[in-house]
Amino acid sequence: MSQNPQVLVVDDSKFERTFLTGILREEGWNVIAEAADGLEGLQKYVELTPDVVMMDITMPRMDGLAALKAIMQINPEARVVIVTAMSTPDKFREAINNGAKDFIVKPFSQAKVKEVLAHVFRA
Repeated sequence: MSQNPQVLVVDDSKFERTFLTGILREEGWNVIAEAADGLEGLQKYVELTPDVVMMDITMPRMDGLAALKAIMQINPEARVVIVTAMSTPDKFREAINNGAKDFIVKPFSQAKVKEVLAHVFRA
């Protein structure tokens, strides 16, 4: 893996993408791309093969759970972290059962992002 792990940020909210990208860069992560929905995120995953994907669930065209399933079919070892306000136990279980490595509930802090990414890369 590269010295500074490469991250793809997928969220339909420009504000959320910018906020998360700022945190990641401050923590030394290399944000190589952003995507505004699951379909664009899937295309960028195939094109760029990032070390980790930070992805919302509720998005237009293709939601995060569908994109997660597609990414896991391409690479069962993919590291996908769900970052969402949709924190129901059913959504959480569905994401984990489909391969998500962890979950961050919005609103989130820099400390939470750092903690989850440390966990994902230890696992």
